[in-house]
Parts: sequence; C-alpha cells; structure tokens
Amino acid sequence: MDNKNVFIAIALSMSVLLFWAAFFETPKQSDKSVSQNQVIKKNENQITPSVDNSLKVKKISREDSIAKSKRIKIENNNIIGSLSLKGGLIDDISFKNHKQNLQNKKNVEFLNPAETKDGFYAETGWTSINNEIKVPNKETVWNVVGNNILKDNQSVTLEWNNGNGIVFKKIIKLDDKFLFRITQQVKNNTKKSIDLYPYAQITRNKIPDDIQNFYISHEGFIGVFDEELKEDDYDDIEENKIVRDANEGWLGITDKFWVMALVPPVQENFKSTFLYNNSFKANYILNNPTTINSSSSASSDVRLFVAAKEVETIDSYAKNENINKFDLVIDWGWFYFFTKPLFFVIDYLFKYSGNFGVAIVIITIAIRLIFFPLANYSFRSMAKMKAVQPEMMRLKELHKEDKVKLQQEMMALYRKEKINPASGCLPVLIQIPFFFAIYKMLFISLEMRHQPFFGWIKDLSDKDPTSIFNMFGLIPWDPPSFLIIGIWPILMGASMWVQQKLNPAPTDPVQAKIFAFFPLFLTIILASFPSGLVVYWTINNILTIAQQWVIMKKTKVKTN
Repeated sequence: MDNKNVFIAIALSMSVLLFWAAFFETPKQSDKSVSQNQVIKKNENQITPSVDNSLKVKKISREDSIAKSKRIKIENNNIIGSLSLKGGLIDDISFKNHKQNLQNKKNVEFLNPAETKDGFYAETGWTSINNEIKVPNKETVWNVVGNNILKDNQSVTLEWNNGNGIVFKKIIKLDDKFLFRITQQVKNNTKKSIDLYPYAQITRNKIPDDIQNFYISHEGFIGVFDEELKEDDYDDIEENKIVRDANEGWLGITDKFWVMALVPPVQENFKSTFLYNNSFKANYILNNPTTINSSSSASSDVRLFVAAKEVETIDSYAKNENINKFDLVIDWGWFYFFTKPLFFVIDYLFKYSGNFGVAIVIITIAIRLIFFPLANYSFRSMAKMKAVQPEMMRLKELHKEDKVKLQQEMMALYRKEKINPASGCLPVLIQIPFFFAIYKMLFISLEMRHQPFFGWIKDLSDKDPTSIFNMFGLIPWDPPSFLIIGIWPILMGASMWVQQKLNPAPTDPVQAKIFAFFPLFLTIILASFPSGLVVYWTINNILTIAQQWVIMKKTKVKTN
C-alpha cells in the first residue's frame, strides 16, 4: 500500500471536522414521526386543558417596556433585573459577570419583556378545563405583599383575588446564583371544590440574531423526559408542535452560553409541549388536576433556571437539586465521556497558569507525550516509506501494465524493508478524537469566552482578528469577514506545509496536487474558527514536525 492511505486519513480527518457533527454529533429528531404521532394522539384524547398562548406583541423598546410597568427589582451576585407585576412575568434578567463583548462592557441581556422584538420571558400559573374558573393571566396585575425587592436567599409574595372567592399567590425565592423557586398557592373560599392544573411556560418571540448556525452545538429547545435527552431546532418546532408525556424531567430553551429551563414538581406526571404560535413556547402542564376543597388551600412548586452555562454551577445544580441529566444542558455531545473530562483538565491548567491559551499549549504538549511511543512507531514507518520511495517509483514504472504484479512486488518490498504502510496513517487518525473534543470544548465552554492569549488575541473563543489582506493592520482598511485570514491560521497552514514535506509524497500526480493544496485549504477554512483551536493545531503541528524531524535524522532520510 502506498501513500494513498495517508491522503485518505487526512481527508477523513477533515470530513470529521466539517461533517461529523452534522450527521452524528447531535441527533436531530430521528423520532420526529413518533413525536408527530404523539401530538395527534394527544389531541384526540385530550383530558388536561391547554395553556393560553395568546398575546399581542407591540414591539416597543426594552427600556420603554420596563419603564412603563410596575416591577419588583431582582438582584444577587450573578444576575440583575426585574419581574413585571403585570402577569407576574420574569422578563428582565441580565448577567452581571458576563459582558456583551470586549468593547461594550454592558451586561449580557438575556430575558426581555414580552412587548419587545426580542421578548424572552417565563410565566407560571393555573388553568382549568374549558376555562370555567377565572384564573390570573398575562394581563393580571398582581399586588405585592410585604417585601418588594427580590435578593439572594430572600423571597417576594404576589397576590391576586379573582373576585369570585379564590385567592392566588406566588411566592418567588431567588438563590445566590441562577435559581428561582416559585410556589403557586390557591386559597378556595367558595362553597365547592375546584380542579386546577398548574403550568409553567417559557416564551421567545423570535430566533436570536446571534444564533450559531453550526451543527457542532445545539441551540433551541431542549429537555430530558424520563431519562431521554431531546433536542429540537427552532425550524423543527415551526413545522410541527411536539408533545411529550413524562413522569420526571426538565425542559427549556438554550442558547450557546445561556439557558432558561423549567423543572416540574417531582413525581408528577406532566405533558410538555414545544410549539410555535407567533412565538416559540416551551411549556408543561400537570396531567392530574389539583383539587382544592371548599375553605382549603393547595400549592404547586416549580424551579426556574435563568442561567449562564458555567460548568461548575450547572453540575452543582444537577447534583444538589437532584435534577437528572441537567448537566446535559451544556452540549457536550456524544463524546461527553471524553469532552467533559478534557474541559476539567484545561480548566485546571487555566487556573494554574492564569492564561487559557497557555493551558491549551500545555494540554497539547501533554497529549503529544501520551502518544509519543505510538507516534514514534508511526513516524519510523513513514521514514522508511520515504526512504524506499525511489524504488517504489521504479516498480510502478516497470509494472505499470500489470497491476497484480505491481502489488506483489510492492508487498515484497514492504516485507524486505520491514515496513507497515498502514502505520503511517496513525498519527492523523490518533489526532481526530482529540482535535474534535478540543474543538467541541472550545466552542461550547463559557469559561473560554473573552479569555485572551498573547499579543493580538484578545478572545480565544473568537477568530484571529488580523488579516493578511491589510498587512495585519499596517494598511488602514477593514477587509470583509471572508478576507480575514489572520496570523495564527497562516502559521497553522505553514506548519502543515512543513509537515507535509517530511511525509512521503503521494506517487499519484492527482493525489500530489490535492495534497499540496491542503495547507492552503485548511488555512482558509480555519481562519473563521476560534483562535484557541488554531493555536492548538499549530502547536500540535510544530511538536509533530520536531518529533518527525528527529526520527528522520536518525534514520538518515532526506526531506523533500
């Protein structure tokens, strides 16, 4: 076997990089037909009432919407905002420890009032069959009882009387991070018992403008229902409403770095619905009614997370709140068992070194050391292949009309020189899972966001901002985004070209031309990738070159 396998291996690595996630990484509703059947079946045999989804959106500014309504201030060490007394909606939340960008130090604004274009908010309430009982809705103005500021580990109480003998209360408590505990109480002062169904709903008016349209990370609807993770894209929900029944789980809407999620009461069977009706909605409603007898009270609890997807925080909530698979709100993917431990290693190195880029360099060196013996074996085989290349060319010319004879002679040559041509593919193949896991980790990790390296790299989660087309800033011109090919991508391409020169060249002319084009191809492709990934691959290439060069010197093989 000639160098065709090396070419195939490199092509395979690029296929994994560009297309693996699209087809395998995040299963995209392979059970869509089943889900549709669930919807049809549920509509035909509906027992529980539906959640009222109607609301006219006026699309005013965020500031105007907040200013016009009576509100309760919300603040702890991590979030700041307010809840609206009209509807009792949690609709104004910003993250204090995360800024919009490096230039704009304004807090990330996550939740927005319903009347705004980017409305994103949570509501809780009750409903009844055929709406026979007057219950609070989005137009209801609640009264504040007692404390009128919601701070960490404190609570506020909202109250509303429907005028027909039924009093509703919401007791909302906030912890020191991102968790709201909402207790909904009903006091029945009538002379007959009533049946009510508690629900909670997340509403988003539109798909976010900054959504990452790349399959490596899921953004949209998410939930765990009876142990099973479900991820649905916005496009899926625009086409079909998806209904699921479960006895345990959670549900919500996730962005790349932020999430809003609802956790229904424990040990309660609930119906979850993901739908689009002029806005995107993720809700649940308990399938069994809460019966409140005359002169009695009842309550229902829901946990609401409005969270930055910080790994340590999310993991602690999953454990301490006993929420099954809540850590999967961070999209670790199918390589969860590998990607997540890799994050902890890099996070430790980051805390130790104080620089995320340095942590990437250290872990790259560590990976090279771990696979050093195997890589040595592979490189020795490649060096031997390079040494016998003139003889291989001679055999190809001699037996160009007899393919069978050529293969026999080639195998005899391999046996004589003790060459295993397949081992030349191993260095590339070995790097695939590590490269993909590191890329996945760099892409999804909030901890990487806005972390600088050295020099011009101010954010390792963003692309290299320099460009060869304005001489890296020497020419006063801002090139369009597709022409931003920075210094690190160029260094990566150059290191790959040098590495190519150390490898046996393909004997097939077509393969050789394609092979020669690969460094340029990858330079252009990776120019838009997170600079942390490009730093990793460049350092990895340099270490590979050094190891391979030493082996070739020892085996006295000439480079191209």
